[in-house]
Amino acid sequence: MIHPNKQTRGAILALAVIGAAPLAGSGIPLLGVATAQAQEQLIGSVLFEGNRRFSDSQLLAMVDVSASGVFTQQRLAADIESIRQAYDRDGFLGVSVTSRTEATTDGRVRVTFVVNEGDRAGIAAINFTGNNSISTGNLKGTLLTKETGILSWLFKDDSYDEQKLAVDRERVRLYYANRGYPDAQITSVGQYDPARNAYFINFTVNEGQKYEFGGVGIETSIPGLNTDALTGTVQTAEGRNYSISDLQGTIEDMAYEATTQGYSFADVRARLDRDVTNGRFNVTYLVDEGPRVYVERINITGNTKTRDFVIRRELEFAEGDPFNRSLIVRGRGEINDLGFFSAVNITTAPGSSADKVVINIAVTETSTGEYGASAGYSTSDGILGEVSLTERNFLGRGQFLRAAIGASENGRTFDFSFTEPRFMGLKVSAGVDAYHRINNETDRSFYGTQATGGQLRFGVPITSDLSATVFAGAEQKVVTDEEGNPDHKSSFVEDGDEFYKAFAGYTLTWNGLDDTKKPTEGLYATFTQQYIGWDHSLIKSEARARYFVPLLEDSGIVGSIRGQAGIINDLSGDGVHPIEAFSPGSQLVRGFEGRGYGPRLTTGEFVGATMYAGVSAELLFPIPVLPENYGLSGALWADAGWVDELPNIGSGTIDPESQDEPLRTSIGASIIWDSPFGPLRGDFAHVLNKSTADRTQVFQLSLQTLL
Repeated sequence: MIHPNKQTRGAILALAVIGAAPLAGSGIPLLGVATAQAQEQLIGSVLFEGNRRFSDSQLLAMVDVSASGVFTQQRLAADIESIRQAYDRDGFLGVSVTSRTEATTDGRVRVTFVVNEGDRAGIAAINFTGNNSISTGNLKGTLLTKETGILSWLFKDDSYDEQKLAVDRERVRLYYANRGYPDAQITSVGQYDPARNAYFINFTVNEGQKYEFGGVGIETSIPGLNTDALTGTVQTAEGRNYSISDLQGTIEDMAYEATTQGYSFADVRARLDRDVTNGRFNVTYLVDEGPRVYVERINITGNTKTRDFVIRRELEFAEGDPFNRSLIVRGRGEINDLGFFSAVNITTAPGSSADKVVINIAVTETSTGEYGASAGYSTSDGILGEVSLTERNFLGRGQFLRAAIGASENGRTFDFSFTEPRFMGLKVSAGVDAYHRINNETDRSFYGTQATGGQLRFGVPITSDLSATVFAGAEQKVVTDEEGNPDHKSSFVEDGDEFYKAFAGYTLTWNGLDDTKKPTEGLYATFTQQYIGWDHSLIKSEARARYFVPLLEDSGIVGSIRGQAGIINDLSGDGVHPIEAFSPGSQLVRGFEGRGYGPRLTTGEFVGATMYAGVSAELLFPIPVLPENYGLSGALWADAGWVDELPNIGSGTIDPESQDEPLRTSIGASIIWDSPFGPLRGDFAHVLNKSTADRTQVFQLSLQTLL
């Protein structure tokens, strides 16, 4: 059929009016064409009814009709099918979509899509067979598809989708390939049960033989390359389970190490010799000179908000530099770690000559702003809430901005923070923090304070695992001591007292964790030291470290040991004022109230300490009876802590019952929820050792932290 365009349509209509002959070769009278064109109607508006799963804007993006489009029955039918398929992919198998058209006063057509969603089909059960070496629970944890549970309405992850199942099969295969089974094969079958309106999914696993790494060697044809320096990048140690990710990681790190030695075109390959009898792969890493290819151009697409330079500065190369695949892989990881994109894809294309290549970086941006309010409850602060504004990619320049107002039964907080991750284009972060914090007088504290202050900070990476931050700032603290209760009057301060301090210091951070959010292996440690002057003359030092180790392979059980210590040295000879003393509390030994242990006066006033040390052991494990997507896990732990060395208490008298047992110990169990609002932790504690005057508590609710 001939479809006249806009330029010819007017001429055709004119010829039809004067009764012209049929269009040559078409066999169609022009009058008939004019009639067909006259019947075309424009779309005035598009509406939706009955849709709950998808918003109007989401559905509008699925259809071709629009406010300026032309109405046809064929296009309408195609749009109805597009909507139905979207619901079908999301598990709404009984959905029906119809349409209603109405003429408007201006001669256009109003189209309304009427959606009857029906009941959503879920996932009744996911089963595995043939998985003799890895538990079903661990394999379920790798899947994107989840069984229907009480929180499925929130996560929307229990829909049956063949494309998602294909991804799940590959995820399970890689899970096996990283645990010694390079030949594992995975198949799956989904069966729909109309009576339950749900699917049963069955995965069948053929594990194959288990392998470990055997001998490891490095061979190179590059003169002058220091192969001894390359051995530190090897992750495939003899005796370890075969792992494709360890193999690939070694190749990437080894190639990068060669580039740091000045061999920009170094190319690394792994030669694997399979020993079926002993179940081993002997690995030889071949480091050779790759082709001399240079980067001609770097194209970036998909970044509608993020500036190009924010992406380019994460790359360790630019136009005109040597092309090295290890730098491409590392650059992709750095861009992805920014957290600004839901997807990062880097491809290459031939350049204008054989020795040139074009790098194409395609990104998909994700939301980086968080606006809203939150409320909660803490056993130390009671009911609390916060209104905050956070932007992790401020103005598309990669800068971090946060402003928050918080309130609890014990006070209020006002915080502002800004960070430039690449100060003056260098790999140095710079930031400023400002705050105003009001702590009310409570039963645990004989006086309140209002602190106003701020600081400047600079951070710099030293190695891939070690970073340093230097900071300097000042603070004013005003005491608020209520006069209404003479038995609750502080011995150290009076209402209206002001304390000023200026401080400067540094923090060293070692992050050797395999995953910062959910670590299973590695060491995380910090050491902070600062000088506090003005009304004081102190040096405050604190060290914290935690080591994680996986227990019982593929069980999800992780053990950790945590240690922490702090000391305040007085340089003035006047002693440490209690307002600057440590009050470690439940973060050192769980099972005690805030300011619930440590030196206190005979009046009951807490004075704190200038020295503390503690150690904790913890066993983290998944809860077997609950689906992995609930984000719930359990822990068993034991804490021990010691506090000593009094601040300057003046004429006050220490209550001997507050220090008749310097060592505090406790044991307990915890429930940890990786909630959408942040990781929450509930600790149930039993105190073993305490001083007579200590104040204990059985339950504590807090945020989960690394240290």
